[in-house]
Amino acid sequence: MKLTVALDAMGGDHGPAVIIPAALSVLNAYRKVRLILVGDQEALNTSFDNLGVQQPDRLSVHHASQTVEMDDLPSQALRSKKDSSMRVSINLVRDGKADACVSAGNTGALMAMARFVLKTLPGVDRPAIVSSLPSMTGHTHLLDLGANVESTSRQLFEFAVMGSVLTSAVDDIARPRVGLLNIGEEEMKGNERVRDAARLLAASNIHYIGFVEGDDIFKGTADVIVCDGFVGNVALKASEGVAKMISHHVRANFTQNLLTRLVALLSMPVISASRKKFDPRRYNGATLIGLRGIVVKSHGSADEIAFANAIKEAIAEVDKNVPGRISEHLESLLSEKEAV
Repeated sequence: MKLTVALDAMGGDHGPAVIIPAALSVLNAYRKVRLILVGDQEALNTSFDNLGVQQPDRLSVHHASQTVEMDDLPSQALRSKKDSSMRVSINLVRDGKADACVSAGNTGALMAMARFVLKTLPGVDRPAIVSSLPSMTGHTHLLDLGANVESTSRQLFEFAVMGSVLTSAVDDIARPRVGLLNIGEEEMKGNERVRDAARLLAASNIHYIGFVEGDDIFKGTADVIVCDGFVGNVALKASEGVAKMISHHVRANFTQNLLTRLVALLSMPVISASRKKFDPRRYNGATLIGLRGIVVKSHGSADEIAFANAIKEAIAEVDKNVPGRISEHLESLLSEKEAV
């Protein structure tokens, strides 16, 4: 299957210096994939020269005269940056010239532009941001990660449906376990919106396992965990902080003296395996789910490996037709309700 992914080449902290090498590595791994670098033609030509690489046949450049800055307000970017590398990348998806787009740029602007240009799928009130986090049993998909600070019970239900379909498609799980993030597992716990969402999920054909707590994200209790964007973003940033703290203390303890350095050397195989397992670059690539097209958000500080993984996430979702499957599932749920 041939597919095309548009890359916002000017987005993120490093721009073309990271995005071009990431693109080349993906092209080497996927022979049927074509990539479009969207950005300033002159700047991209200079980057190719600086990197000492030639532009391959399956990598084309689409000129865009503007760049969305990380501190641009979403509303400002939407109005005044219509020829930005971010907006043009999304336009290519809308126009059918690309099957998906990937950007490491301003998250708020990306969501605003993607929602305005692509629109939401039928039956979806608001799109959400979903990504995977490592767990004891593999990984867990968590959403929403910040697109919607407050969410109704109906929206939480939609997030659960979308997360379930995405996980089923990408991870090949027939019926993913879906949990609602709450302050306790008991039915009376949580606010009214969460309890109402639980009732909606319990009455659906989703494999809903009930309320889960924060530690369940990493225990592997559920394949999909649902919450509003405020809670999800706090959970994500808190987990990133804990990971950095543990890494800091492990490094400090192993370098205290000659004995601890020797222990570190002996422990290196275990340390390396653990570092690889929990390397955040492996999990880079958050999907703006619920749109009539595939848009993947890379971390702004992503290096070559991390950005390549974001591109691979987009490729997997195109290959599995995630938007189409979400639309079909929501349509099926609506039909069941009408028949009752």
